[in-house]
Amino acid sequence: APTTPAPAAAPRRSPGAGPIIVFETMKGSFEIETYPNEAPKTVEHVLALVKRNFYNGLRIHRYEPNFVVQWGDPQTRDMTKRDDWGTGGSGTPVGALEVSKKRTHGIGAVALAHRDGDPKGGDSQIYITLAERHELDAKYAVFGQVISGMDVVQKLRIPDRIIRVTVRDEAKK
Repeated sequence: APTTPAPAAAPRRSPGAGPIIVFETMKGSFEIETYPNEAPKTVEHVLALVKRNFYNGLRIHRYEPNFVVQWGDPQTRDMTKRDDWGTGGSGTPVGALEVSKKRTHGIGAVALAHRDGDPKGGDSQIYITLAERHELDAKYAVFGQVISGMDVVQKLRIPDRIIRVTVRDEAKK
């Protein structure tokens, strides 16, 4: 059989982690592991959006140094709607706030955003923390963690584009 080059150092996965989601962006790729044990509805919701290509072509709509980078609003495909970026979603919120003491907002935590005062309203907007932000722990559901490509995440800015998002096929390993 033909040999394929070994991938870069295999990402370290946590015990109990679920499917890995791969984000291909203009600046490079990064991977996150998901936490279906702690946030089952959130993980299921995001995976369903990924599988229907919801995130493909969306742009980063929020970047705050040493805080977060955020995306997931379908309006970001349209530069003329830039004033409204960050207000849209898939239209089907998760309907639960799945916070856990086990999964917290360290560097590279992946969580679901929601409007202030609507903790069950998390939908398609995802953010990644660029620094430890434990003040968010009880307010937002951490459903994943960056396991490779954090250097890419650190470079993302408004209006960088997410080209393609896929769930890594475990069978290919």
